[in-house]
Amino acid sequence: MARPAYRLAAVCAAAGALLTGGLTGAEATEGDAAEPEGRYVVLLKDSARDRLDAVVRGHGRDHGVRAGFRYQHALVGYSAVVPESQVAALRADPNVRAVAPDRPVQATQQVLPTGVNRIDADVSSALSGNGSGTVDTAVAILDTGIDTGHRDLNVAGGFNCMDPSRPNAYRDFNGHGTHVAGTVAARDNGDDVVGVVPGARLYSVRVLGASGRGSTANILCGLDWLANNAAGLGIKVANMSLGGDGADDGNCGFTNNDPEHQAICHVVNDVGVTMVVAAGNDGNDLAGHTPAAFDEVLTVTAMGDFNGQPGGGAASTCRVGTDDAAADFSNFAVSTADAAHTIAGPGVCIRSTRNHGTTVVYSGTSMASPHVAGTAALCLASGQCADPSPAGVAAELRGHAAARPASYGFAGDPNSPVTGRYYGYLVHAGGY
Repeated sequence: MARPAYRLAAVCAAAGALLTGGLTGAEATEGDAAEPEGRYVVLLKDSARDRLDAVVRGHGRDHGVRAGFRYQHALVGYSAVVPESQVAALRADPNVRAVAPDRPVQATQQVLPTGVNRIDADVSSALSGNGSGTVDTAVAILDTGIDTGHRDLNVAGGFNCMDPSRPNAYRDFNGHGTHVAGTVAARDNGDDVVGVVPGARLYSVRVLGASGRGSTANILCGLDWLANNAAGLGIKVANMSLGGDGADDGNCGFTNNDPEHQAICHVVNDVGVTMVVAAGNDGNDLAGHTPAAFDEVLTVTAMGDFNGQPGGGAASTCRVGTDDAAADFSNFAVSTADAAHTIAGPGVCIRSTRNHGTTVVYSGTSMASPHVAGTAALCLASGQCADPSPAGVAAELRGHAAARPASYGFAGDPNSPVTGRYYGYLVHAGGY
């Protein structure tokens, strides 16, 4: 049997850096001042470009200026500390075009992503977005890795299944896994974005390469690592925003000799890890895609939301789509058996963490799945999942979502169904 290829469950990316400016950091030697001083940027006329140093020295002599940075390329001028009594005279200097205040700037404040907002994670026990707090739990991300240096992510460890000779090289060189990780657990620290379980310990299990692809052997390596380490590390939830072609034999893979299915059944049934997986982005029956088709996992379809609020009508942002409606790319359940392990999450134009800091916007069931994984971890950490087994967690999340009023949902959910397509109810983190 040919070994299936595994691929990401994301459909598009749009650059969305959150930081709008770097700190100017104008530094000048501070000394005792006999009068008030201020920080300024002195803009010079273009005619002074080739004699910048001489002009600066003259201003120091004539106006008591203490210069910092010098600029000769993007503009002509310098930063400085200037006695307030000399500012007017400096502005009148024939070489000076303007004297502007050296205004403070800072990183743009943390954003509450639309998806996290839409599932009411901001009113959960974690109060995502209030700028404080950490949830004491752990989640494994089986993906392209996680950016281990990202300031907004608490990466506690992991394993590299792409190169057995470098087991600790589990950093992300694609960006997909880092984005997924941010939706699950970006810190509530005022920077970038915030996740559903802010600050949770993340374990980066690298089963896909820089291209976003891997194989059964890589997936099995990740599941094997999870089976061996989950109990010791306190991992009760794992996210797999990936997929390949396959089917569920109804017997944990022992009838059709599917090693991935066998390994997932062991991790779920024997180790007790709730496996949350993406439904896939082919716009068809998820029964032909694994691991989404496996009855033992919690499979997540994608819905679109563009303002973080129910009700519909918001304008699309990063791609064509309808607010509060099933995503046009999302796979869906058809059989009763598959509907029984399906739930929905926001998956269109989702802002989350990117490699090397800041944020980026992606769409896909890959983006929907971590909303549910984070909710599952939150339910367990808060003690509100009375039955902590994977089956109990799935039943709790699906039942709680189904109990929400119809106005909370979306076009395509069971309250407003599309014939022949089951997308499930929208997960609700606000209840935990």
